[in-house]
Amino acid sequence: MGPSVTRWPRYVPFMPAAMIVVGALWNLFSPREYWGDYLLVAAVTVAGALLSLRHTIAAGVAILLVEAGLLFVGGHLGNVVASAIELANLAFTALIAIGVNRVVARHGRRLATVRSVAEAAQRAVLPPPPTRVGPLAVAAVYKAAQIEALIGGDAYAVQDTPYGTRLLIADVRGKGMGAIGAVAALLGAFRVEVDQAPDLAALAGRLERALLKEGALREEEVRMEGFVTALLGEIPPGRDRVRLLNCGHPAPYLLDGTAVSVLEPAEPGLPLGMSGLGVPQAEAETWLLPPGGTLLLVTDGVTEARDRTGVFYDPARGLSGRGPFRQPDEVIEALVRDVEQWTGGPRDDDMAILAITRSDGRPVGR
Repeated sequence: MGPSVTRWPRYVPFMPAAMIVVGALWNLFSPREYWGDYLLVAAVTVAGALLSLRHTIAAGVAILLVEAGLLFVGGHLGNVVASAIELANLAFTALIAIGVNRVVARHGRRLATVRSVAEAAQRAVLPPPPTRVGPLAVAAVYKAAQIEALIGGDAYAVQDTPYGTRLLIADVRGKGMGAIGAVAALLGAFRVEVDQAPDLAALAGRLERALLKEGALREEEVRMEGFVTALLGEIPPGRDRVRLLNCGHPAPYLLDGTAVSVLEPAEPGLPLGMSGLGVPQAEAETWLLPPGGTLLLVTDGVTEARDRTGVFYDPARGLSGRGPFRQPDEVIEALVRDVEQWTGGPRDDDMAILAITRSDGRPVGR
């Protein structure tokens, strides 16, 4: 992934040419001789840093031809030594720009290799959920805060079980390999225990034990400070209800038509990994999930995204009036676009989004 494939704004490829033209005109019409040479030097440097090798060479040839033309028009070609020095300086600048271009291209190739390995690791640790489970349409996305980093501490999973469709979204405190190890342990335990645990409270307890066992292998400081916020859900078959157990995680949202409501728990529980405090786990709560409704679960990378003034993003306000959404991927696309517009630049935290839409219109029991 070198300069030739980097997705710059559309105007970037035209910047060197524009700078060459402006520099040439400035030289022609400025009373000071060769005042625009700085723009010619900047033009080939910009091409070397941002564009392909072909564009860099073309920019280098262009500034040499322009400079030769300016020397001719100004009647300076008779001074062979001075003219040669001017052209040699620009040629040397063009060679430096070509060297910069090769260094950037080499770095881009290495970054592409790292990204491909990270993508493979992400698919292994955090595979995409099924797109459909019975009457439920499912979509999910993971957005890293940094473009180079594809793996972080956010996780999600959806699985069909004898108790109905069970789901998980979680956010591991911290970054790096420790967070990735916790994610792997959490998802591994979820896949094993989700079919066996009789209810969400039991499932949360088993996930907690798996995390504590994984954390025992880490350094004491990391072990003492590590915890996982999580939201567990269960949608029984043939029911228009969803049971949710909130373990210190941001509340989910229900999108029904154009309305967006926040499913705030009456008693939020402690994050997973903090059972040592002796506080009993909160109980699961039941909410309505009507046909056509979408359950939207996010991590704090969404709810703590800030605009330039430091104001947090509010998904309920941002998505209100935007529906109705027919598919969960439409909800995710709208939310991601809204967050990116809100922040106007890089985010401080990764964000994971899981959306589940009940798409059937059949009568359901209670």
